[in-house]
Amino acid sequence: MIKDLSFDSIRPYNDEEIHKVFERLINEVSFLELIKFLYPNFSTEQFLKKLLSIQSIREFQTEVIYPYVKEVLRTTTKGITHSGLDQLDPNGQYLFISNHRDIVLDSAILNILMVENGFSTTEIAIGDNLLIYPWITDLVKLNKSFIVQRNLPVRQMMESTQRLSAYIRQALTQRNQSIWIAQREGRSKDGDDRTQVSLLKMLNMSGEGSFGENFKEINIVPLSISYEYDPCDYLKAHEFQMKRDNEDYKKTQADDLKHMGAGLRGRKGRVHFGFGTPINHELKDLESMAKNDQLQGLAEIIDTQIHNNYKFYPGNFIADDLFTNHKRHVNKYTDEDKSTFLAYLDEHLSRIDGDKDFLHNTLLEMYGNPVKNFYTND
Repeated sequence: MIKDLSFDSIRPYNDEEIHKVFERLINEVSFLELIKFLYPNFSTEQFLKKLLSIQSIREFQTEVIYPYVKEVLRTTTKGITHSGLDQLDPNGQYLFISNHRDIVLDSAILNILMVENGFSTTEIAIGDNLLIYPWITDLVKLNKSFIVQRNLPVRQMMESTQRLSAYIRQALTQRNQSIWIAQREGRSKDGDDRTQVSLLKMLNMSGEGSFGENFKEINIVPLSISYEYDPCDYLKAHEFQMKRDNEDYKKTQADDLKHMGAGLRGRKGRVHFGFGTPINHELKDLESMAKNDQLQGLAEIIDTQIHNNYKFYPGNFIADDLFTNHKRHVNKYTDEDKSTFLAYLDEHLSRIDGDKDFLHNTLLEMYGNPVKNFYTND
C-alpha cells in the first residue's frame, strides 16, 4: 500500500524545494506583515536576506523557527521542564501521541526539546482547517508539518485516511523520522484527555501484520503536555457556551486565528512535557482481546500514561476541589495559591460576555479534569 500511494499532497517540503517556496513567500503581503509582527527587532529586508540564504529545512528550523519560539517561551512562560526524555534513544524513531492544548506551541515546544536534547525534530500532523491561506500551508510545510485532510466526501475521506496512515508508517519505518500527532481531532477543550479510537484505527490501516505487530512497528510513546495556565481557556469556555446555546454553532477561521494568537501571546506560567515509555511491551496483553475491543484497550493504555505523567500545578487541585465541592486536595495548595488562581480566572472571564456562572464552572472543570483522571487511574 505504501508504494502505491503518492504523498505529495500532504508531505512536508524537502531541501530541494525550499527556495521556490521562499520566492512565493517574499511576494506575499500577508506573510510580510506577519514577519513584522513576529520579528520586530529585524527589518523586513534583514529577515528576507536571511531567509534567502537558508539552504535546508534543518537550517530553517534552527535559525528561523527555534529563535522565535524560544523568545515566546522566555516572555510568556515561567520555564519549560520535561521528564522521561532521557529514557528515549536520540537515534530512535517514535510516534509521540499527546494530549493537545495549544494549536501552535504543543508541537513547537516539543521540537525545542528535541533540538536541545540531541534528537532530530519531529514531523508534525496539522489539520487542513488551520491552513487558512496558501502561505500558511507553505510555512508549516517548511517546518516539517504534514497535512491531515478533513471534511471530505466519504470516498475521498477513505483514500485520504489510507494515505495518511501509509505516510506515517513510511516516515517512521523507512525514513527513521519521529512524528507528533494529537490524540484526538482538535484540542481537548475541557481538559478531559482521551485518545480517539478512530485515530488508532487510521494508524492500523497501513499495517500488514497482526494487531500487535502493526503497532509495535510504529513505536508509540504517549506524551503529556501540561500548562499551568491555558491562554485560550476563556475562548474555549465561550465556545462551550455558544454550543450550549446553539447546537449548530461552528468555529470560524477567524476564531482559529484568534486562538493561535492568544496561545502565542498569552501567559502560560510553568509548562511541563512528560514523556512516557514505548507501549510495545503492553501490546501482547491486547492480542487475546476481541478485535472490537483491541483499539479501545490500546486507547486506554495510551490515556493511562498521559494521565499519570501529567504535571499538576496548584490551580488544578484548587479547580477540582471547587468543582466537586470537596476539600480533598487542600494540603496541595495555600490560601495565596487559591487567591492567585481565582484572580486569574476572574481576569480571563472579564474578557468575554456571557453566562458567568456557566463560564466559571467550565473553567473549573477544564483545570480539574486532569486531576480527576489521574485519581481515577490510581
